Amino acid sequence: MVQKTVLDNGIRIVTEPLPYLYSASVGIWVDNGSRDEAPEENGMSHFIEHMIFKGTRHRTALEIAKEMDAIGGMSNAFTSKEQTCFYNRVLENHLEQGVEILLDIFLNSLFDPEELERERLVVLQEISMVEDTPDEYTHVLLGETAYTGNPLAQPILGTPETVQALNQERILDYLGRAYGPEKILVAAAGKVEHEDFLKLVAPALETIRPLTSSNNRHSPILSSRSKVVPKDLEQVHLAWATWAPAATDQRRYAGTLLNVIMGGNMSSRLFQEVREKRGLAYTIYSFLSSYRDIGMWGIYTAVAKETLQETLQLISQELRKIKNGELSSTELTAAKEFVKGGFLLGAESSDNRMTRIAKNEITFGRDLPFEEILEDLNKVTPEEVVALAEEMLRPEHFSLVSLGPVEEEALPSPVNFLS
Repeated sequence: MVQKTVLDNGIRIVTEPLPYLYSASVGIWVDNGSRDEAPEENGMSHFIEHMIFKGTRHRTALEIAKEMDAIGGMSNAFTSKEQTCFYNRVLENHLEQGVEILLDIFLNSLFDPEELERERLVVLQEISMVEDTPDEYTHVLLGETAYTGNPLAQPILGTPETVQALNQERILDYLGRAYGPEKILVAAAGKVEHEDFLKLVAPALETIRPLTSSNNRHSPILSSRSKVVPKDLEQVHLAWATWAPAATDQRRYAGTLLNVIMGGNMSSRLFQEVREKRGLAYTIYSFLSSYRDIGMWGIYTAVAKETLQETLQLISQELRKIKNGELSSTELTAAKEFVKGGFLLGAESSDNRMTRIAKNEITFGRDLPFEEILEDLNKVTPEEVVALAEEMLRPEHFSLVSLGPVEEEALPSPVNFLS
């Protein structure tokens, strides 16, 4: 059972004991990501994620790495559009030391100017690597296009210009504004007991003083946009997207099932029609990105320039079919079982369980039991999926980007693509 405690300064601590495991996963979450950054700060959250492992008042970067290795643990972090997470996973008998290391890097990082200069080069290389990886870069371009004018359009990594401008003073100022205790959540899942865990983390976390945290979030207004980026590549990389339900929208279950049916697995319509039946693409899939106030549903593929129009016609054809109500109970049932399988199999990982209880608390303010989620998923009808598809597949929400050897005239207009 998930248990929750709120410290006096507002920091939330949630745990899920899983006594049959040998390990525990612990994450310190901050409800702050790239959408919370001002344009000149873009990339700040991701840079902090890197720098937090580069030395504290008590440990050098090498000592942090050696201590984690010496207890057989793993430690990492990630930044998204809405959150930043620092986490580790250790065996039960090393939980106290693993937690102490995690708290040390979160609370006592130095952001040393020399380390900062070295890590700046690493992040600049990471940005270049994404730009040299067409499938990843196409998704970056899609986000910039779909959310134009909104902080959600900003790349998580930042830009070379904004990363070059970061320094110790600006990082510390940002932390003081954006990492207030009301945005901090600590989650643990695995071989852990709530009261014992509280004793490990509360004394250090209670020293964090309340701040007046900034909030830069406002919902984007989606409109029809396209972007063509010519590049000397062998293939044309395409990403198409439209509006989708937010993470808090009850229609998220229908959206998840729609995604699976269209391009979420190997038996999906797009995979079968484009790859299996015609061999037009090695990769084609659909994806669903959900934020607290909005979502994006999209399709990605990469094809030869000569088969671009045929591929676009096939995608358009499949979109029209689902929009026009072509969905059987049998197909929907298969999609439900696929989602259940992924959901429940993932629940066997302590990392996934830690992430799950953290996101539930951040998004909903409570734990969503497995039974509740499965019940809501089972309730979805073919009519609800079709109704959602009709709402999502409107020309005014359409965004399309291409990267590769293609001209703008080769891409369809929103009206022609979806009608």
